[in-house]
Amino acid sequence: MSTSQGPGRGVEVRHLRAFLAVAEEGSVTRAAARLRVSQPVVSRTLAALEGRLGVRLVDRSTHHLALTPEGAVFRDKAALAVSAFDDAVTPGRPHPRPLRLGHAWSALGPYTTPLLRTWQQRCPQTPLELLRIDDRTAGLARGEVDAAVLRGPVDTPGIVTEVLYTEGRVAAVAADGPLAARASLSLADLTAGAVVLNTVSGTTTLGLWPQDDRPAATLTVANTDDWLTAIAAGRGAGVSGSSTAGMHPHAGVAYRPLEDAPPLPVLLARRDGPAHPALPELLSLAREIVTWDGE
Repeated sequence: MSTSQGPGRGVEVRHLRAFLAVAEEGSVTRAAARLRVSQPVVSRTLAALEGRLGVRLVDRSTHHLALTPEGAVFRDKAALAVSAFDDAVTPGRPHPRPLRLGHAWSALGPYTTPLLRTWQQRCPQTPLELLRIDDRTAGLARGEVDAAVLRGPVDTPGIVTEVLYTEGRVAAVAADGPLAARASLSLADLTAGAVVLNTVSGTTTLGLWPQDDRPAATLTVANTDDWLTAIAAGRGAGVSGSSTAGMHPHAGVAYRPLEDAPPLPVLLARRDGPAHPALPELLSLAREIVTWDGE
């Protein structure tokens, strides 16, 4: 196929797979090992993709490869395209493709187990895979999952959300610290020290506090595990949805209700477009489950 008829002509799935491997591994060497090809093959394939698109996707100026702004935008589009291609070329698979449900840290909280158990009883022909992905959309924007449980506002283009329920917020503090001795806390109680913020998949920002009464300092982390570790070490306090207390117990962390924090909406999100055939059943079941008592 000619590549001289405009940007994007001649792009093949192999180009996208090579680019995604480089983007995820941050290294041509590791990408080559993952794809089981040589480093020169990956480099040539990536260069060919950039040539066909007419844009630089990867910044090669440092030892650790990084995506350019254009590359970061293209990554999500490439992931969706590869996912759609894989679905399209396997229509006759002997078993239905699993329905992948992403979440960033606490899934559906107390409703998670009832959802999984009831799905297995009602739809045993379609496995439901619960995947934790540390990403604001839990992998949904990149096509890694078919639907996702998200918390807080979501403004990512192409994603449709439905509020399933709301949950209260809790403060997470060091178990051996003075705040742990309190039965409940207020946002103002957390302003004297640092607050730990998960800037990748978390929902808490400084905007939760009044402009004139915000925490003295912040510590940023990239996932729930590092968030818990920092709090347990006494490096700061955290704020999260109440489900976190049940889904992520930690010996060094005490969870206390926040009296004055607004509730956190829990959403079921999907992409606006073609979807997994079992997604309507998942949406219906999720709505049904959250009306139960979460036993």
